[in-house]
Amino acid sequence: MASQEIEALSQALARLPGLGPRSARRAVLHLMKKRETALQPLLSALREVSEKLSSCSICGNVDTSDPCSICRDPRRDEKMLCVVEEVADLWALDRSRLFPGRYHVLGGRLSALEGVRPEDLTIDKLVRRVSEGGIDEVVLAMNATLEGQTTAHYLAERLEGFPIRLSQLAHGLPVGGELDYLDEGTLAQALRARRPIS
Repeated sequence: MASQEIEALSQALARLPGLGPRSARRAVLHLMKKRETALQPLLSALREVSEKLSSCSICGNVDTSDPCSICRDPRRDEKMLCVVEEVADLWALDRSRLFPGRYHVLGGRLSALEGVRPEDLTIDKLVRRVSEGGIDEVVLAMNATLEGQTTAHYLAERLEGFPIRLSQLAHGLPVGGELDYLDEGTLAQALRARRPIS
């Protein structure tokens, strides 16, 4: 039997995404076994992040500085803005290193069922950023869900009067995907977004 403190650590880790009770226990055992090389560096990193963690006042990213490292990066194209639902989406897109611009995190998506309204998101802040000028293109990178597409449609309406190019991520067939394994929604979107072969 583990002590109350060790059990509390296991339960805390089990609440993290991707870890269940058994994985959390294995992680705790590993940390205890490798106290100097795993536990102490982890504690130090957690303490430092906890003390410095902040939300970027410009884009909404989570970082240890405000403005975040992306907003401070002079190599970023200030004329391009990619709008995402959550910080995890920003991190996923930025990992690809394919988008050269800056970001805006909404903090969720519109959802009548969950009671999320436009005023619950950073939509007004987005509109202000665009209205200040200097942005040529806004990319709506919403998830391919009903709520995500509803949010994208609402944003398109709100940004309609500005002299910007409004684009949206393509949806459809994944690279390497086989038609037989795809759901009907993905196939329907791929057919709607078909383009001529040149």
